[in-house]
Formats: sequence, structure tokens, C-alpha cells
Amino acid sequence: MVNLAVDSQKARTYDAIVIGSGMSGGWAAKELTEHGLHTLLLERGRDVKHVTDYPTAMLNPWDMEHRGQVPLASRQEYSIASRNYAFREDTRHFFAKDSDQPYIQEKPFDWIHGYQVGGRSLLWGRQTQRWSDFDFTGPARDGFAVDWPIRYADLAPWYSHVEKFAGISGNKDGLATLPDGEFLAPHEMSCVETHFKKQVAAHYPDRHVIIGRAAHLTTPRNIHFRQGRAQCQHRTLCERGCPYGGYYSSNASTIPWALRTGKLTLQPNSVVHSIIYDDNKPGGGKATGVRVIDTNTLQMTEYHARIIFVNASALHTNLILLNSTSNRFPNGLGNDSGLLGTHMAFHSYRGRMSGTYEGLNAFTTDGRRPNSSYIPRFRNVYKQETDFLRGYAATFYASREPIQNQDGLGASLKQRLLDPTPGDWQVGSAMMAETIPKAESTVRLDPTLKDNFGIPQLRVSVGYDANDEKILKDYFEQLTEMFTLAGFKNIRTQDTGRLPGSENHEMGGVRMGHDPKTSLLNRWNQLHHCKNVFVTDGACMTSTSTQNPSLTYMALSARAANYAVKQMKAGTL
Repeated sequence: MVNLAVDSQKARTYDAIVIGSGMSGGWAAKELTEHGLHTLLLERGRDVKHVTDYPTAMLNPWDMEHRGQVPLASRQEYSIASRNYAFREDTRHFFAKDSDQPYIQEKPFDWIHGYQVGGRSLLWGRQTQRWSDFDFTGPARDGFAVDWPIRYADLAPWYSHVEKFAGISGNKDGLATLPDGEFLAPHEMSCVETHFKKQVAAHYPDRHVIIGRAAHLTTPRNIHFRQGRAQCQHRTLCERGCPYGGYYSSNASTIPWALRTGKLTLQPNSVVHSIIYDDNKPGGGKATGVRVIDTNTLQMTEYHARIIFVNASALHTNLILLNSTSNRFPNGLGNDSGLLGTHMAFHSYRGRMSGTYEGLNAFTTDGRRPNSSYIPRFRNVYKQETDFLRGYAATFYASREPIQNQDGLGASLKQRLLDPTPGDWQVGSAMMAETIPKAESTVRLDPTLKDNFGIPQLRVSVGYDANDEKILKDYFEQLTEMFTLAGFKNIRTQDTGRLPGSENHEMGGVRMGHDPKTSLLNRWNQLHHCKNVFVTDGACMTSTSTQNPSLTYMALSARAANYAVKQMKAGTL
């Protein structure tokens, strides 16, 4: 019996464990296995294999029972997820129902879940921008959060590393606020977008309009063909799952790559309850493994490893660490400072703009494009010039939709439908604003309520503040002025009322920093007080900046994984 117990534990022991198979977890698994570490990749949801498990990928609108619409009864089951921009009949299978993850909203907050292998990398917007030193030094300059322990130079080679592998389209724009990357061929602006770019440049020397940078294979290279991926087909059906691998997802890219090493064990249907901590490990206490609940049998099993990467998405990562209590850490793993679960932040998407343009009527648009043009942040960059902290970026897009004359019957109607008249140019913009991490923006465990697996439910208290209202007002004022100078008409503003969390950009709670008294993680994404546990998803973010965050998660994950391997080989982990 003793031998059986020893053999059982050996079978459940790995060099590394990665919790979560999404954007950052996939990258941690890839890097660790490439360096020879036997790695267990845990995913709480079901398995989703690239190509074969995208059930709606090739369906036509008329192939779907409700032509893409979600019936009321189903929408009620997904009342939170249904407010996400990507939720439709053809994508519903990649979203979790409300009942799959109950939580308490002390303030309105849309917690969007993707419970499957690949997580929300199957649902993301695929827009990818590097951070600059204006972003990494922002908290220190403005005093709204602790100083980042890294700078752009620390992450620049890792941005390049992940961009080359993932495949990012874009232009070399030469902007200090938005560093250039390792780009594939860019998408093309419409003529009205180009007109707007020229007008902005003529009136505002510090404002720029560029084509968006996106994780799409416009001109795939050998490394992408080696992954089994192909050129983006510009179908813009991305959230169904792309059988071509035309955009980056864990399913199409990092997970298959890691599996080919023979070093990866992928285990779906595995809810992580907590991380196991041992006070008596030689050289000081360490995490020794994780407790996992099988979603089918509800059986709990312990798995062991020398290093653990927590990449469960920001709120889940906070939940796991808060639930990982021991004699040494009664308030959550690594939580000597008491800051675990605090200073949460997100991106505000409430601002929208629209208008029309009466020029360039000899031209129209054709085909599809998986991104828009982009306006990098221009407020409070070199100095504090407004009554609010930080700023916002924005998308910009312009297109002409056809007007179909549906009068008549028979052949004449058919001909009119086949030969539509171009409508007016429609222009629009959407804001993505930075929010400020605050001590009162928290997630914490409920003392009594449990989820379906007996794990404490999360109490979420994250909301908008006066700074967010000032940013929204400024966005409306500045974009209205820019639209007017470009000659746009019928300009309208809209506050969408979008709730925090609804765009999947929740961040913080396990922030990086220099000082263990004011942060949870060091410059290598290690817990200050438990060095063999790394956090590289959105939970690690000290501030949010105005850029889409996924590229930064990927770069941080690759950097931390390579550091962990070196430390293991040196015998310090």
C-alpha cells in the first residue's frame, strides 16, 4: 500500500503546473514545455480542439435555427454574457451561463467567462498594442498607483518574441506613445479613414490616426505554417473559432505547439480549489501543488510541482489565491500586505461617437476587415493637462453600406437587389479609457455563500468614479471637435452605460511592484512571499493603460516562464 501511495503521488507530480489555458496560460505552457519541463495545464472547462470543435465555424446564416439571434429563454440563462459584444447564437457555446459561476455584485459588474480549453482567447477582440514607457512610468508620475517594477526596455524583447509567433498585422508608425512591433502586412484604411487621418494631422501635431494592429495572419510566415495555421480569410466570424488559424488563439497556436513537445499534459474539467503551501520545505516555505476538483465526479485530487503559474483570468486568479489559506497565510497565499484582491481596475468602453460624411462619393468599401483604425492616447501624456488622471484611446471606422431598393417583383426586383446604391458614408468611434486602481475597488470571498463546487463565491465591488465621468466628457468634447474639423455631419454622442467587466479587460488584485508592503508580485511576476508561484494574467497588472492588454499578458508570461526555467536550473526554485 505504501508503494501504491508513492506511485500515485509520483504520477501526479510535474515540473510545473499552469492554471488556466487562455491567453496567458497558453504562453506559459508553451515556454515551459519548450524548455523541457513536464507541465500540467489545468482548465476548468471542457476540451475544445482546434478545427474539430468549432461547430458553427462554417455555417451560413440560414443554417442556424434563429438566424443568429438568441431566444429570450436562452438569453435569460446568459443574462450577463449576453451583454458582451461577441455573444450571438453562433458563439453562445463559448460563453458560460450565469449559473456556472454565481457571484455577488456589490456594484454592477459583468463577469464574462469562457469555460473551455483556450478560454477567452476564442472570444477576444484580437487588437494588440505594445505599452510604452509613458504607460509603465505613469503611476509614478501621477501618483495614482504604485510604481511598476519594470519598464518598456524590460518587456520589449518579449513583445517581439510573442509577436513573431502569434502574428500581428500593423504599420511601422514611429510613435513614442505606441512602440512599433514585429509586424505582418497591415490592413488598409478606407478612403474616409485616410481623410480623417490627414485632417487630424493637419490640426493636431500630437494626435495620430493609424490602422489598428491585430493578431491576424495577413502574410503568414514559416513559423505560422509550422503551427498549422493559414492566412486570415477576412470572414470576420472570428468568435466562432477559426478553423484556418487565421487569428491567434491558444487552441490554434500555443497549446498544440506545447503538446508536440511531448511534455504537456492537458487536463480539462478541472476546477482549481486552492494552492497547497508547505511551511516546512527546505530553504523556506513553498507552494507544493494544487487541489483540483473534477467537474464530472466532484472528486478532489492533489497535484504537485516545483513551480506554479496562475493564469485563471484576473478575478479567478484572485479567488484562487484568496482561497489558498494556511497557517502561514491565513488571509490568502502571499497576502502579508493584506492587499490581495484590492486595487482592481478595468477599461471603460462607455463612449461612442457617430456621424456621416458627404465627400468622396466616387468611392465605397468592399470586403471585410477584422479591425478598425486607431487613435492612440493623446491626453496627459507628456504633462498633466486636464482635471482627470490618465486618458483614453479610441477606434475610428468609416464605411458605406448599400441601400437596396426592394420595390417591385420578379426579375426587376432581383436586378435591383443585385445592383444596390451606395448609401452615405457612416463614421464612428469607440472609447477605451483607463480607470484608476483604488483600494476600495475589491474582490473578496463571501464568508458563507459557495459555488457549485463548494468554493466561496466572490464578492465584487468595482465601479466607475468621478475620474471616469470626466474622461467620458472629454472624449465626447475632443472627438466632436475632431469630427467637425474633418467635415463630418450629424455628429452624435452616446454613453452606452456599459458595465465594468463587460469587455473582458478586468485587471489587478495581485499587482506587481517593488515593495512587498504595497504589492504582491516582484518584477518577475513572482509572489514576494512565495517565490515559486507566478501570476502573469490580468491580475498582475499595476495599472491598466489605454491599450488592449492581451499582448502585454503574453509578453509577461513568456518572460516570467523563461526566468522560472533559469531559476529552476540554477537550483533557486
